[in-house]
Amino acid sequence: MAENTVIYPTRLTIDYPDRVLNRLTSFFRIFTIIPIAIIISLLTGPGASWRQQTNGWGWGAASGAGVIFLPTLLMILFQQKYPKWWYDWSLNITKFGGRVVSYFALLTDVYPSTDEEQNVHIDIAYPDVKKDLNRWLPLVKWFLAIPHYIVLFFLGIAAGVCIVIAWFAILFIGKYPRGIFDFVVGVYRWGLRVMSYAFMLITDKYPPFSAD
Repeated sequence: MAENTVIYPTRLTIDYPDRVLNRLTSFFRIFTIIPIAIIISLLTGPGASWRQQTNGWGWGAASGAGVIFLPTLLMILFQQKYPKWWYDWSLNITKFGGRVVSYFALLTDVYPSTDEEQNVHIDIAYPDVKKDLNRWLPLVKWFLAIPHYIVLFFLGIAAGVCIVIAWFAILFIGKYPRGIFDFVVGVYRWGLRVMSYAFMLITDKYPPFSAD
């Protein structure tokens, strides 16, 4: 896909379900999501919510990264280090959150696994702090990303509407319309790049204003 041709440290692809989706679990998705939503909420804290997903498309992932945001900022600022196990935690909680988001957004009817990759493929490069990161930039990244927050707010609303449309499409024809699927995934990809820049502090490369 096109995102693999772009040199950016954060990459996301979600496999398109080119088959008839389960209408029953899709119809009751708001209820079937509850058990796994409780688990990810316990892992990521009380800040996890669908509102964060639509605004920044990183429910669970964004909250999980937020747990170590300040410690990571301080480590980069004063010691120019990004502890590997902090990175591993953020990456794995982001992947888990991605699977939950994908399931809730009807992008798949396979129940989210806590450890298997399934249909969501996320790659976030581990940084060489002294070589790749400016020690002072983490102080202002959250501020520099404000234009993205604004755009993602409206894109998130549009994605929410698209998910509702896809819900009806699945109930009637059993398929997730490909154009809507690509748009929803694109919004998620955009938000994930912003999160990795502003809150995971994994890169100094400013996120592109693009869903590709």
